[in-house]
Amino acid sequence: MPAVSKGDGMRGLAVFISDIRNCKSKEAEIKRINKELANIRSKFKGDKALDGYSKKKYVCKLLFIFLLGHDIDFGHMEAVNLLSSNKYTEKQIGYLFISVLVNSNSDLIRLINNAIKNDLSSRNPTFMNLSLHCIANVGSREMAEAFAAEIPHILVAGDTMDSVKQSAALCLLRLYRTSPDLVPVGEWTSRVVHLLNDQHLGVVTAATSLITTLAQKNPDEFKTSVSLAVARLSRIVTSASTDLQDYTYYFVPAPWLSVKLLRLLQCYPPPEDAAIRGRLTECLETILNKAQEPPKSKKIQHSNSKNAVLFEAISLIIHHDSEPTLLVRACNQLGQFLQHRETNLRYLALESMCTLASSEFSHEAVKTHIETVINALKTERDVSVRQRAVDLLYAMCDRSNAQQIVAEMLNYLETADYSIREEIVLKVAILAEKYAVDYTWYVDTILNLIRIAGDYVSEEVWYRVIQIVINRDDVQGYAAKTVFEALQAPACHENLLKVGGYILGEFGNLIAGDPRSSPLIQFNLLHSKFHLCSVPTRALLLSTYIKFINLFPEIKTTIQDVLRSDSQMKNADVELQQRAVEYLRLSCIASTDILATVLEEMPPFPERESSILAKLKKKKGPGKLPDIEDSRKEKHANINGGTEPVNTTTNVKAAPPPSSDLLSLGSPATQNSAPPPATAGSLLVDVFSENNSTPTPGAQLGPVADENFSRFVCKNNGVLFENQLLQIGLKSEFRQNLGRMYVFYGNKTSTQFLNFSTSVVCQDTLKAHILPPKYRQLLGVSCSIASWSTV
Repeated sequence: MPAVSKGDGMRGLAVFISDIRNCKSKEAEIKRINKELANIRSKFKGDKALDGYSKKKYVCKLLFIFLLGHDIDFGHMEAVNLLSSNKYTEKQIGYLFISVLVNSNSDLIRLINNAIKNDLSSRNPTFMNLSLHCIANVGSREMAEAFAAEIPHILVAGDTMDSVKQSAALCLLRLYRTSPDLVPVGEWTSRVVHLLNDQHLGVVTAATSLITTLAQKNPDEFKTSVSLAVARLSRIVTSASTDLQDYTYYFVPAPWLSVKLLRLLQCYPPPEDAAIRGRLTECLETILNKAQEPPKSKKIQHSNSKNAVLFEAISLIIHHDSEPTLLVRACNQLGQFLQHRETNLRYLALESMCTLASSEFSHEAVKTHIETVINALKTERDVSVRQRAVDLLYAMCDRSNAQQIVAEMLNYLETADYSIREEIVLKVAILAEKYAVDYTWYVDTILNLIRIAGDYVSEEVWYRVIQIVINRDDVQGYAAKTVFEALQAPACHENLLKVGGYILGEFGNLIAGDPRSSPLIQFNLLHSKFHLCSVPTRALLLSTYIKFINLFPEIKTTIQDVLRSDSQMKNADVELQQRAVEYLRLSCIASTDILATVLEEMPPFPERESSILAKLKKKKGPGKLPDIEDSRKEKHANINGGTEPVNTTTNVKAAPPPSSDLLSLGSPATQNSAPPPATAGSLLVDVFSENNSTPTPGAQLGPVADENFSRFVCKNNGVLFENQLLQIGLKSEFRQNLGRMYVFYGNKTSTQFLNFSTSVVCQDTLKAHILPPKYRQLLGVSCSIASWSTV
């Protein structure tokens, strides 16, 4: 940059700034500014032969006044006139004024563009730099249209000076970010890539920033940059601090360039060329090794630059996810930062380990730090670090440590910051469902969750526990007993009352044999909390009451008296009043059979994407939530030392096609009517895992059907047979000595069955009638008895 002579000191500007600083009040400052503005306006209007120095001085004063927060509505033309000056200081002030004050929609843009074109074609490096800086600072679409095609040629021209190349690369980057459609990606792209070999590291740094942004949108165009980036990174990493003296920052050679190169490499998969891949691995190993060396300086700048390169290298290792040794080393290195005195390092270490936990190669290494992470959750002062600790516990959770992690998260929930309680509740609910060793633990966990943080338990959470209890016969009695005991507390959350009302209304009969939970006691317990609830909860309890009339006819009169009371029949809320009237009328006029049909037990729910996980994804935002299954597929050897079988049975209802399966479920899992197998796998419906298992060849219908047949002794409908391809359900209706049976065939695959046929083997006295298919993948068979026989 040219030296500024003494004559360019602008004494008048210095006096004006001094006067402003010496003002004792805001009013005095405004008075002085108005006086100066009037003087400048008169100079611009009156003296047509104003010299360049005076214009520069007055434009500088206007710029200073604008920076003080005052509006400037004149002087723009004088600033544009300064652009045509051949003096550096005058041209500099003109460009500075335009960069700060000129709006991108100004009428002067055309004049400014002409002046910039003149400077770009002048081949004067100082003037070219000023014009490029102005283009980048304004960055308007008009400027992109005018110069987007010209700047790439300046960048790749052989006679362009290094300083101009730097400015051109950054200017082009700015224009691409604001108007990507106007920046042509053509023949100059390959020449830009070769700037990574430039001798000037400043040019390489600017070019790397540009190439990284371009490669994110056009990866194929810049694929050749990978080998050049690896070669340049290798030279930097293996060089001593004295080799790159001008670009060494506190004993760390070219840290900014190293970070940019590592970030560029994250735009591409691991190099296919073995030599390039080996050289990159050596670079990453060298960076990890240097992190273990004693610091060469005690200053914070040294550790910051060193750690910046280290964390970017770890990000690249995680991105490639192909070198088990590097992944484990990176995990161990991050583990050392978990107890570092610097809060930022602890935060970054926890954040990086969240991603590492999703890799099958490093998951076990991450799990070794579970105690440290739990301790951070308990003792960390910074709430953002505690939140990252929660994220890491969620990411490292599997069946071997699920109970410990869920327990710790529940303990932390009692004292957690209010801003993250809802997120913790969602994560606890997901982990409890995903890794439940049995249903009793899951029910206990969710009820405890509601007790601790009921205000933060969304509807999705208690909806989910209801679905699972209804879909599993073996947990219904325990769930009814547990919620009954929980509701006996003097104060319980309304969400617990919703769960209790729903479960007791469906399965209260399973615990009615105990005198301590007789039908009347169940009703009185629920009704004692009726007046404390909101309208939606009261509506749910009224539905529970009518269910009780069906389950427990002996308390029908008591419930009718409640429904008949003025507080219900004349309730101000229309919904409650309508329910009370309709339920009372239904209980009075309907026969026992009709009441049993209308109020029969809820059918099992079809499984689809967990609404809890969908809510958590929405809360965290795209790309923020570590997916604990997508990266760590269970088709590989299980991280606990074996393979974990996944429950793949489904409900009688037809499963949704995979195209609507938002979590990549192989087969949506719902309730199986048969007892769960005695394996180490999760007994709970796994709504996250992708099941890639194939059906056993030659599977026979007989044994499975015989095994499931016993359930129809007590129930009229259910699953008779099920495998990976087909599900056969049975529904029957009986009235005294008459009966009717329906057989349903469900297609569990994503393709339509071809040439599908059924046959019914029966005695001559029975006739089979095949009904037309109501759905493409559902056939109904009605077997009617020719000679009705007594059942």
